[in-house]
Amino acid sequence: MHMRTQIGIVGAGPAGLMLSHLLHLQGIESIIVENRGREYCENRVRAGVLEQGTADLLVESGVGERMQREGLIHHGIYLRFRGRDHHLNFPELTGGKSIMVYSQHDVVKDLIAARLKDGGQIFFDVKDVAVQDITSSAPRIRFQSAGESREIVCDYIAGCDGFHGICRPSIPAGVLRVFEKIYPFAWLGILAQVAPSCEELVYTRHERGFSLLSMRSPDTSRLYLQCDPSEDIEEWPDDRIWNELRLRTAADNGWALKEGPISQKGVTAMRSFLVEPMQYGRLFLMGDAAHIVPPTGAKGLNLAVADVRIFAQAVDLFYKQGRTDLLERYSEICLRRVWKVQRFSWWMTSMLHRSDEGEFSERVHLAELDYVTSSRAASTSLAENYVGLPFDPV
Repeated sequence: MHMRTQIGIVGAGPAGLMLSHLLHLQGIESIIVENRGREYCENRVRAGVLEQGTADLLVESGVGERMQREGLIHHGIYLRFRGRDHHLNFPELTGGKSIMVYSQHDVVKDLIAARLKDGGQIFFDVKDVAVQDITSSAPRIRFQSAGESREIVCDYIAGCDGFHGICRPSIPAGVLRVFEKIYPFAWLGILAQVAPSCEELVYTRHERGFSLLSMRSPDTSRLYLQCDPSEDIEEWPDDRIWNELRLRTAADNGWALKEGPISQKGVTAMRSFLVEPMQYGRLFLMGDAAHIVPPTGAKGLNLAVADVRIFAQAVDLFYKQGRTDLLERYSEICLRRVWKVQRFSWWMTSMLHRSDEGEFSERVHLAELDYVTSSRAASTSLAENYVGLPFDPV
């Protein structure tokens, strides 16, 4: 079965769905193919911190109503080290900007609902996806759906299919330059059915390792512990997790960790990764298909939305004015932001985690935390990166 559309999108994660939604608002047709089921996409627990610009875009584009109702606006974070809390007030440091705590899977739910309501086409549970003829004027996406072979002929293809997707490997060898850093630690993450222990996120550096107190809702906590990447989750019963969290998050102000039933747990390895360029022929990579950041800076979803924003503007110019200059500069524009966000995520990760680099490194990172929390200039630098850098003019 043959279909024709303007933009073929591989992947129904935040990047692919947001792109399809923005294109629809611009009067541009798209079709999404996704190898997972709708239920999986809508329930996969991932990131939960939205930059000011990401939250604003959801509202401006008409898909932010539930987020505004249920999301939690945060005006800062706590950095905890040597048992003491240091609060960074984001609006005060950034001219009024803040962050929104709202789960990635909720963003996905809202976008899927909006696309289907607007008559958007999403093929879930597809198999054998392949992108072909990407250097021609009519690239194609081939796939199997409900046992039938299908093909979408497009003007352009958006690869929004994540780090393990098929789009990036479809680019010929030698075209992409890979930059990668594998970290010697991972995060053991849990979802606990208990109210958050603090009204804002708490990032803790401790001699036993990093920990993070986050949340997904007023009655659900998301908590993380630094661990070894080879750690077996089976060796972490609930009691051991809570005991380790108590030790690492201990504060000298009488604060107490709230504990409750753990509904999910898992170990996530950490890496920094990106490719240059983020485009080849008529295939454009977005989000995790092009870059991965360690989660310490809460940037993955936000960076994907920034890519999508640029690409949506570029194809709008192409269809309305016949201009291809912005499409040609897509990588160049996106990578300026990507490298700054890679820097910030690497810096936050290095500053807050224990490593095997020795006592000198340990003292330097503690001094860095001391400086960040005692200098307005340094606090401002962290805050403006955390709430989201301004979007580059295009």
